[in-house]
Amino acid sequence: MKLADSNLAPTYDRSELTCGIVHFGVGNFHRSHQAMFLDRLLREGKAKDWAICGVGVMPGDKKMRDALAGQDHLYTLVLKNPDGTKEPAVIGSIIDYLFAPDDPNAVVERMSSEDTKIVSLTVTEGGYNIDDETGKFRTDAKGAVHDAEHPEEPQTTFGFIVAALRRRKEAGLAPFTVMSCDNLPGNGNIARTAVVEQARLADPEFAEWIDQNVSFPNCMVDRITPVTTDADRQMVKDELDLDDAWPVVAEPFVQWVLEDKFPLGRPAYEEVGAQLVDDVVPYELMKLRLLNAAHQSLAHWGRLLGLTYGHDSARDEDIAGVTRRYLEQEARPTLRPVPGIDLDAYIDELFERFGNEAIADTLARLAQDASDRMPKFVLPSVRQNLKDGGQTKIGAAMCAAWALGCEGKAEDGTEVVIDDQHGKELAEAAKKQAAGDDTAFIADQFVFGELAQNEQFKTEFVQALHDLREKGAREVMRSL
Repeated sequence: MKLADSNLAPTYDRSELTCGIVHFGVGNFHRSHQAMFLDRLLREGKAKDWAICGVGVMPGDKKMRDALAGQDHLYTLVLKNPDGTKEPAVIGSIIDYLFAPDDPNAVVERMSSEDTKIVSLTVTEGGYNIDDETGKFRTDAKGAVHDAEHPEEPQTTFGFIVAALRRRKEAGLAPFTVMSCDNLPGNGNIARTAVVEQARLADPEFAEWIDQNVSFPNCMVDRITPVTTDADRQMVKDELDLDDAWPVVAEPFVQWVLEDKFPLGRPAYEEVGAQLVDDVVPYELMKLRLLNAAHQSLAHWGRLLGLTYGHDSARDEDIAGVTRRYLEQEARPTLRPVPGIDLDAYIDELFERFGNEAIADTLARLAQDASDRMPKFVLPSVRQNLKDGGQTKIGAAMCAAWALGCEGKAEDGTEVVIDDQHGKELAEAAKKQAAGDDTAFIADQFVFGELAQNEQFKTEFVQALHDLREKGAREVMRSL
């Protein structure tokens, strides 16, 4: 059955919708989160001027373009509860999709339209071209250089944003709001840095105009959303009788905490469960340094033991124990008070969520692009604790578990695959490490910055690496 013919399909008339949001990075998370919030509003007869036009800039985005184009941009979202029950819906809030390499000008035109009031982003933690240690935009990156030299022919997300803002300014239109929804501390601030510095490469005066006139609200987003598998597609076919090239599965839990800084307006997200607050930072730090850091712990310890799924790691007594100890003793002390949140209860709830077997979230997905994730989720707590005289032993050991895994073998001899944009460099460092250079892995400044020069961190990392080789992961975790 076609998605549009299902009784799960949208009850609203999609032909009456107008694109008010252009979104870069239409992956599973966006479709299980922001697009779902908007679909809820549309089902209540609201937000008809806020439909989404998706944009893909990476070569791999062709697959999403083709999947959505073949089904009128509809898709199935299935929430999987721990008890095995499912909550399916067909989401209709995305009504168009542009693959930027096909026609870059079409993307700039859509963003320059008076209808477009928000440009939102889920372009991954590593998609912002920011140096994690310095917080500065990498002006020498290939894409940044191209977009500075050819501002009317952009190739990167931020080149497109700059080009569209310039065109709007020239047309006398107010600038759209740029809404980052990526897992970054101060994601709006980081998006501002990326856009302003990309503009500055070609036109410093225009960069200052952007900095003074464009709004970049911060937000925190949360929902565990694994990669779609063929089994998911078959489940949608068998249980729902739906033909869907790219359905999405996710956990029932969802959270969105957002700063209310939208000069041209926004959908009434708070009416369907989002929290609008004045200061997102405490919520962001909580999520990044607890949930996202815990995912790294589950992944790197679990992969050393040859485990496959997140729920396997979360239910493993040793992995759960060392992960909880890390959260309580090393991550939590670096947090600010979080209004309305009981952090003890939050940590307990994390392990309930991680143990949801129905989600079948893989450790491979959690470990993917760890060179982007560890510097944002784990290393900030390490640095803060080093500065404050706090504990760092478990964080250093987690880094050692990751480093040992990058040598390519789990303890049972199975392969540990490095799926990382920085993978070549990680593999080379791991090879030197395996040959006896104990600090080769943490000497990678792209990932670790100055930490290799910190005696406490270096000593704890090297000791954990030796212990892992000699005693094995379980004994190390138990000792921690």
